Amino acid sequence: MANSMRIGNNNPTPPESSANQEIVIKTVGLFKRYGEVRAVDGLDLGIRRGEIYGFLGRNGAGKTTTIRLLLGLIRPTAGQVLIFGHRIGPGRQAVFARVGYLVETATSYPNLTVQENLDIQRRLTGAPRKAIAEAVELLRLGEYAGRRAGHLSLGNKQRLALARALLHRPQVLLLDEPANGLDLAGIVEIRGLLRRLAEESGVTIFLSSHILAEVAQLADRIGIMHAGRLVEEIGPESLRGQARAHLEIAVSNPDRAVALLAERLGIVKVQRTPEGGLRLFDGLNRAAAVARVLVDGGLDLTRLCLAQEDLEAHFLRLTGDGK
Repeated sequence: MANSMRIGNNNPTPPESSANQEIVIKTVGLFKRYGEVRAVDGLDLGIRRGEIYGFLGRNGAGKTTTIRLLLGLIRPTAGQVLIFGHRIGPGRQAVFARVGYLVETATSYPNLTVQENLDIQRRLTGAPRKAIAEAVELLRLGEYAGRRAGHLSLGNKQRLALARALLHRPQVLLLDEPANGLDLAGIVEIRGLLRRLAEESGVTIFLSSHILAEVAQLADRIGIMHAGRLVEEIGPESLRGQARAHLEIAVSNPDRAVALLAERLGIVKVQRTPEGGLRLFDGLNRAAAVARVLVDGGLDLTRLCLAQEDLEAHFLRLTGDGK
C-alpha cells in the first residue's frame, strides 16, 4: 500500500522520548447509564501520544458507547473525557479538528461518488484539495473514485469511511471495528497503515474490536471491556504471559475426581470443560500425585497432561464465558 499521505505531526518525536508519554486521551470516572443499564461503568483511561490502544470486548460490552462519549456524541452520566487536555462537552468542538473517527458502521452519501463524498468531507474539515487524491491512493480507492458510494461493496464502503476519517490528517483516530467488511488482504493493509501512522507520524489510535487475534497483533496496549467495566488492561505480550498453564484431565467420574482431589491433595481450583474433562490450575508440579489419587480412588484416568490456555480462552474467562 502506498504511503504518500502523512498524518499528524510531520516531525514526530521518537517513541522513547518524554514527549511521547503525553496523555492524549483521558477519561476520569466515566459513567453512562440508560435507565438501570450501566453501559459504561466507572471507566478510567490514559492513552499516550503515538500509542495504539486496543479496546476489546464482546458485542454489547460498552465499546461503541465509550467511543461516542469520547467524541461528545452523547453526554456522560458522570465523569469526564479529556482529549489533548481539553474537556469534551457541549460547545467545545475545536479539539475535533485534530480527531478522525469511524463509529459503528461505515456511512456515506450513497448517491454521490467516492470523489464527491471526500470533497464534502474536505470542505467540512478544511483539508487541502490534494488531500482527496492522497486519501484515494492510501486506501486503494482509485478505480472506484467515480463510482457512487451506494454501489460499493461493504469492504470498499469501509475503505471510504477510513479515507474520510484520515482526510484532514488527524492526530487522534477513534475507530470502531475498522476491519469490518474487509477481506484478509484488506485487513493486513489497514493494519500496516495504522501501524505506520502511529510509528512515523505519532498518531494516537483508539481501536475498538471484538476480534481478539486482530487487536493482539496491532495494539501496544489492550483494555478488555465487559458489562461496561474495564476488567483488565495489559500489553499483548503480557496477555500471552498471563494465559494460565493447567493440567488437563479426562477421567471416568469427574464429580468423584473433584471430591478426591480436594479431600486428599487440597486442590480446589478445578474447572470443568464442556467436554466433561477437568482443568487443574493448582498443583501443576504434582501431576504424579494427582494420577495416584485418581487411580487409587478407583477411577479410570484416560488423559493427564500439562496444557496452556490460549488467548481466546483467557478473554472468554475474563468476560464470564470461560466457566
